[in-house]
Amino acid sequence: MAEVRDLLVEIGTEELPPKALQSLSAAFADALTAQLGEAGLAFAQLRRFATPRRLAVWIRGLPPAQPDRELERKGPALKAAYDADGNPTKAAQGFARSCGVEVGDLEVRETPKGAWLVYRQRQEGKPTKVLVPAMVEEALARLPIPKRMRWGAGDAEFVRPVHWILMLFGDEVIEGNILGIPADRLTRGHRFHHPAPIEIERPDQYADRLLDPGHVVAVFEERRATIRQQVEAKAAEAGGVAHIDEVLLDEVCALNEWPVAVLGRYEARFLEIPPEVLITTMQSHQKYFPVMDESGGLKPFFITIANIDSREPGQVQAGNERVIRPRFSDAAFFWEQDLKSPLETFVEGLKGVVFQNRLGTLYDKTRRIGALTRLIADRLGHDEGPSVRAAELSKCDLMSEMVGEFPSLQGIMGRYYAEHAGELAEVATAIEEHYLPRHAGDDLPQTAAGQAVAIADKLDTLVGIFAIGQRPSGVKDPFGLRRAALGVLRILIEVPLDLDLLELLEHAAGHIAPKVEVEDRTIDEVFDYMMERLRAYYADRSMTPDVVEAVMARRPTRPADFDQRVRAVAMFRTLPEAGSLASANKRIRNILRKAEDDYPSRPDPRLLRESGERALASELERVTPEVEPLLERGEYTEALRRLASLKKPVDQFFDEVMVMTDENDLRRNRLALLASLSSLFLRIADLSRLQQANP
Repeated sequence: MAEVRDLLVEIGTEELPPKALQSLSAAFADALTAQLGEAGLAFAQLRRFATPRRLAVWIRGLPPAQPDRELERKGPALKAAYDADGNPTKAAQGFARSCGVEVGDLEVRETPKGAWLVYRQRQEGKPTKVLVPAMVEEALARLPIPKRMRWGAGDAEFVRPVHWILMLFGDEVIEGNILGIPADRLTRGHRFHHPAPIEIERPDQYADRLLDPGHVVAVFEERRATIRQQVEAKAAEAGGVAHIDEVLLDEVCALNEWPVAVLGRYEARFLEIPPEVLITTMQSHQKYFPVMDESGGLKPFFITIANIDSREPGQVQAGNERVIRPRFSDAAFFWEQDLKSPLETFVEGLKGVVFQNRLGTLYDKTRRIGALTRLIADRLGHDEGPSVRAAELSKCDLMSEMVGEFPSLQGIMGRYYAEHAGELAEVATAIEEHYLPRHAGDDLPQTAAGQAVAIADKLDTLVGIFAIGQRPSGVKDPFGLRRAALGVLRILIEVPLDLDLLELLEHAAGHIAPKVEVEDRTIDEVFDYMMERLRAYYADRSMTPDVVEAVMARRPTRPADFDQRVRAVAMFRTLPEAGSLASANKRIRNILRKAEDDYPSRPDPRLLRESGERALASELERVTPEVEPLLERGEYTEALRRLASLKKPVDQFFDEVMVMTDENDLRRNRLALLASLSSLFLRIADLSRLQQANP
């Protein structure tokens, strides 16, 4: 066997979009390895490299060429290939011509379905170095780039202009042009520390040569770890702890090839501004890491990452301090201006802000939220006062100077302004909480008022957008309906709150009706859309799809109740009796569905002749009074434990009893008995949907 070699491919570019760097790197490696697999080129290991100015992969242990392959083309069936005299038919002749051979060169392949003419050809594998350039071009074409750009006079397109291509197979340069640029063995170091070309003799030298003399840390994860260590060390110098947002850390890593942490400070007077404002300014605008004290309060320091090891770090520090000062000054001005007016004075301004053209203004929306919030508080037996007040003020901070400048602080600033205006603590907290959860895995509202307003706000949006015919399609979801739907479900399930989702949707539709007519089918569509989100919700919690489907089939309208059923069915699947009872339920459903007879609601004891049906009826009579109170209280897990005791009489019934007997009265009575049994299980879930009970 020929000796394997390593492949190194580097695409050198102008600075790549930092938020997309990791996804581009992963997609490039995945696309390239997929093509290697399609070509039959196995390899031992892959390593990715990603910096602001390069995407690269090092693939170890590639063979020098594809393996030879035996190709087979299937032709006409043998009986259609020759006539009665044994002469080739037109079908056989045409197939042979298409393969470039004579009919006599074709072979016969016997299969269980008959004999066929086939053409077999041995295809010699191509050299790896010949295949790679086209693979790289194809991998780059497959990258998830929303908008490509051109540069220079050529037709090449990429996310950023490409300046060099490195392609090595072992110690040999792979000849070829990628995006109009000929490949060689030269890479480039840091833009300032080492702009000169660096020659790479073999793929295994790549990372080391970039590090020294290139001043480039090529491995994303290593660079990220270096930044974290430096930031933590600088924060310790300031007597504090670094506040490291993981998303920001990724972005900063994607902005730097040679990261150097620099500690800066700002005036302590700015600490009078809410810390969220300062943190947002530092993180979002400047890509700085804030420094906190041991109690979680801000210290007047920040840490920035310079992409250069400056001979004058003091100048770098001073420059960053100059940049942050006016931003904090603006924030202080907004804060002071907003505090001059109580939060409720912003209500009037909501009348001039359109939420959605057909659904009215933000003022209209807050009125609807308030009405639905009142219903929710009533259903839960809560004091409606704080909840309704929070709903009335929920969108007021959108009119503030601060949220106008920092939209991500909506709700947070509302809480501060409500506290300053003397609103109840629960009202102020609910204004912030009603936006929760903002994303997957986010915290849920903790106060009763926050939970009520959060549900009302999200349901108003869902019903309204569905009513005007703008439900999400594909990946487009401009109103965040998927997030809103899952947010409501999480609150109802995880708090939990015993609320009927369908009832809430109907009331939400009623409040929207003055603006837009909401049809009954629209309410059902919103309900089904929301409940469909539960499939992914439970999949993330390792719940098997058939368990969710078994409950979904019964269409419970209370998500908290839905969750209890799912947990009960999941427990049931672990019982020894589960497999047999799930199969029995499936059999019963099929029998009842196909039965043409009308049968009574309860079996007649006088018509129970066989010992198997008498035993089942007796056990049903015993267990039903035990189970029904459990079902009424929603104690589904215990109910299914009790029902599992029916396995033996159910098995005996199907072993001994002919349900569809010719005797009409007996048949109808046995159907009634099975229907009574089935209805008990159906009070919880349709167990016939379970695919692999008790695995």
